[in-house]
Amino acid sequence: MTFHDLAVLRHPETFNRWTRTYSRHALPRVARAARRLIAVSEFTKRELLDLLDVPAEKVRVIPNAVGPPFSPEGDVEPGDYVLAVSTLEPRKNLPRLVEAYRRAGLNGMPLLVAGAAGWGGVTVEGDGVRWLGEVGDDRLAQLYRGARAVAYVSLYEGFGLPVLEAMACGAPVLAARNEALEEVSGGAAVLVDALDPDAIAAGLHEAIDRREELRRLGFARASAYTWRDVARETVGVYREAAA
Repeated sequence: MTFHDLAVLRHPETFNRWTRTYSRHALPRVARAARRLIAVSEFTKRELLDLLDVPAEKVRVIPNAVGPPFSPEGDVEPGDYVLAVSTLEPRKNLPRLVEAYRRAGLNGMPLLVAGAAGWGGVTVEGDGVRWLGEVGDDRLAQLYRGARAVAYVSLYEGFGLPVLEAMACGAPVLAARNEALEEVSGGAAVLVDALDPDAIAAGLHEAIDRREELRRLGFARASAYTWRDVARETVGVYREAAA
């Protein structure tokens, strides 16, 4: 069984009632029944040990990865803009990002938000803010390549795949300072307090100003995460569980 995060147990208030109820009963049973558990980060492993009380020897860490079409080669979205990639749901912290964008005063540079409608009544609106809805991978890669900065200030993540995708496409990244995003970004992103709109606003300016440096650091970081490695290691865990 692969666990991507335990947000529904750590922050149940950010999910609807059905999901909270189902997960509270199902996840502990699944974790107990599985021969092996795969966690997508060291942080998620720690959450498994803490919230589901599973033995450490049962857990293997295999990070997510990035690959085509997420690369610097390809079509580029025209214009200057800041990009956010998130489902519209409470955990993604989008209202604070929109407020930070307003405070940053980026000389008319728009904030584009790509992601499906979610739950919790979350909307993104205001002068310069444009919700694109859910987009396919090819369009998403195009948006990453053209972004002056990509902002991902989620309050809780088990991994944070958009951070890695953005780096692989050459975009400078601003991320929330939490354990999973620090682990994934590995020093190649600007990290800020996700609860402080002024810190996020300052981080937007910093990411844009450090664009070339962050592009170089991000490419190097993203290149360490390949789906070929994920597949090989996952097969190994399956074989271990079946032995």
